[in-house]
Formats: sequence, C-alpha cells, structure tokens
Amino acid sequence: MRCIFVGIEYVGKSTLIKLLQAYYQRFKLNTHLDDHFTIPDASLSSASRDVLVDLPDDIKERMQRMQIQYHVEVIKNYPNTLIAGWHIEEAIYSAMYGTDSKSPYYGNYHYGFQRLYESQVLEARLPDVVLIHMTASDAAISERMRISPHQYQIIEEKDIPDIKQRFEEEVGKSLFTQKGRKIVLETTEKSPQESLDELLEKTESLITIGELAIRSLSLPGGDYQVQYENGVRKMIPV
Repeated sequence: MRCIFVGIEYVGKSTLIKLLQAYYQRFKLNTHLDDHFTIPDASLSSASRDVLVDLPDDIKERMQRMQIQYHVEVIKNYPNTLIAGWHIEEAIYSAMYGTDSKSPYYGNYHYGFQRLYESQVLEARLPDVVLIHMTASDAAISERMRISPHQYQIIEEKDIPDIKQRFEEEVGKSLFTQKGRKIVLETTEKSPQESLDELLEKTESLITIGELAIRSLSLPGGDYQVQYENGVRKMIPV
C-alpha cells in the first residue's frame, strides 16, 4: 500500500507510520519511509537542522519543491511507501506561518503545484495509493504538545482549530479524495495499536488482492525464516 499521511502536528503520524512499517516487516516486506517534509527535516543531524532553520526562504522553498517533486517518483516506484506530510503539509504551514519571522516556513510559495503532484501519481494508475487524514480533538493536540513538546515545533496552540480546518479543506481539495482514495483516522481516544488496526480495516477496499492475501497469513509469534520444502512455503520460528 502506498500511503500518504497528513494531519496537524502531534496527531500521531510518525508513530503510526513506524507501526505500519513494523507490520509490513513482520511479513518480510520492504518499505520506503519518508517522514522528513516538516521544516527542519527531522532526519537530519541537530547541526544540520539548526542550519536549515536559518536558510533564506527562497532556498528553503526550492529545496522543498525539489523533494516534493522527487517523491512523486518514490510513490510510483516503491511498493509499501510511507510518506508523512508531503505537499499538503507544505501548503498549510507555508500559508499559516510563511510571513511569521519566528517560523522556519516561507511565504509567497507557489500553491498551484499541489494538484499537479497528485495528478502525476494518479496518471500512473497505481492500484493502492491511500491518503490518510489523521485528526484529533483540540484538547488532545494541546495535551500532547505539553507532555512531549517537539524541539522544532511548528504550530502554536492558539492556532490548533484553524490549522485543523485548513487540513480539512486541503484534504477535501485533493484529487486522491475525489478519486475515493482517502480514509480518516480520529486518534483522540485510541492507542497507536488501535489506530493501526483501524487503518488496516478501513483500507481493505483500497489495497491489491495480493496485499489482502498477505494480510491474511498467519505468522509465528516471534521471529522466523522462510523456507521451501517440496515447493511449499513455510515460516519456521527461529
């Protein structure tokens, strides 16, 4: 399944992506995880993130534009793609904080590319692209913000309702939504595992027959290795 996770900061995207990656890996399936679209890129070193925050806006926008476009090809070419934020996050945070001198985001970006990225993916006629809109109550987002604050937090607590509304509107505009390739996960009262189970259930009609068959496999409780005996595939506990 080719997944694009979107939603306000602190909604649980990164946590759920890691759980889904582990789920696929239990079946010995490769994944391609890209959770680095928020500025500054969380996959960079601390020193590099500090540099990125202070780069001029035009350099930041060009960097983001290139990596967003590059991931069109990632979605096309890698099965079990797990992407967080991508182009929708850029549209919202740049519009919300682009003129704020305290924010790492940039203003005056070219919004018109947002549907273009999606159209390039849809033109590939992939059978299993899913836009996953994650949401939670205002109170839940505020509580998570206080309990486990991010080092480079993007959102401000007072803006939570507005940002959530912007995500709702942007997801509504998405070509993936219009093509019926969207699910919504509400995470307020759910554990990460409960959200993963809900994701798997809601995506059953959007995946390939091959993935549906894989999900139906009964796995050993611990680690295992795959062996073939007389042409029969066996999962042997190790």
